[in-house]
Amino acid sequence: MKFSFSSEQEEFRSNLRRFLAERSPTKEVRRLMETDAGWERDAWRKLNAELGLTAVRIPEAYSGQGFGFGELGIVLEEAGRALLCAPLFSTAVLATGAILNAGTEAQKQALLPGIAAGDTIATLAWVEDPAHWDAAATAMTAKKSGKRYRLEGFKSYVIDGHTADLIVVLARRPGSKGENGLSLFTVAGNAEGLSRHALKTMDTTRKLARLEFKDVEATLLGTAGAAAVPFARTMTEAAICLANEMAGVADRLREDALAYAKMRMQFGRPIASFQSMKHKQADMLIDVELAKSAAYYAAAALDDGDDDVAAVASLAKAAASEACLQTAIHAIQIHGGIGFTWDNDTHLWFKRAKSSEVLLGDAHHHRELMMQRWAA
Repeated sequence: MKFSFSSEQEEFRSNLRRFLAERSPTKEVRRLMETDAGWERDAWRKLNAELGLTAVRIPEAYSGQGFGFGELGIVLEEAGRALLCAPLFSTAVLATGAILNAGTEAQKQALLPGIAAGDTIATLAWVEDPAHWDAAATAMTAKKSGKRYRLEGFKSYVIDGHTADLIVVLARRPGSKGENGLSLFTVAGNAEGLSRHALKTMDTTRKLARLEFKDVEATLLGTAGAAAVPFARTMTEAAICLANEMAGVADRLREDALAYAKMRMQFGRPIASFQSMKHKQADMLIDVELAKSAAYYAAAALDDGDDDVAAVASLAKAAASEACLQTAIHAIQIHGGIGFTWDNDTHLWFKRAKSSEVLLGDAHHHRELMMQRWAA
């Protein structure tokens, strides 16, 4: 298979990279990661007004741009390269995916325009303690109360959960087990009975939160008890989008390490000229290109409606997880002693590589899923 981006997609990437380089320099990343929210609402609204990042994969019928996952993958890759501190993944990937996959036509019309405009910050809450990424481990219950539901339980590791205006929550009918009785619900970020606490994380460029629900009123999203399939679809999309983001992180680490190796002099010559350094750079290039190939192919499989897209998503996530973390390790080593210091920027992308490796499941988890899906 021969794959290449169209001239329009390449121009979109070029403009986006240039724009994010100006709006998300390392100085700005360091400033935002020290704040409680991790991003600024006015800057996010302005970014969406100029680029429409959250509207990329939302259909035009819901005030979006109507592009596919190929274009959304470009956005995520460039955001990873720039280490953009913004509620992009939580809003444009997780919450938008859940609403599109599970919501009724009326709910899409009501919820998606605000997300497309950048006015509504949304996220998806499904993980509980201990961290299981599949729906079957859900313990939170949803009891029907009139036309609405009451949620009881907690969610953890919710991306931007402490700042989101809208939270899509996965819960189950009392007494149900496994993937039976699962439903998705929407909850306002300021709902009565909902408490939100930011978690201390290694990667402070992507904020996580723990949410506790005590008799919280919620609105059913889609059909009651039928969330297993749309949730699985959302996780497939999220894994592919995260793989594209990690490809951008890995490529930025590789390029920065190469630039440093060309500049760093030892014994009167750049260290990039040493044979051992050439081997390491070649390994990094191969890893990054393979991760890109897997991520691009997976995004194309989503757009084409490939029957094996779930297995392909796991393949892409596994490949990107290992390539991104290994590239980060090489980058630290190439920088030598300063690579471990706070003043050097390499650790920022290293921490994102490590946190993304385990987000949605690590490489071992996704290889197991891939084999199960292909066997089925």
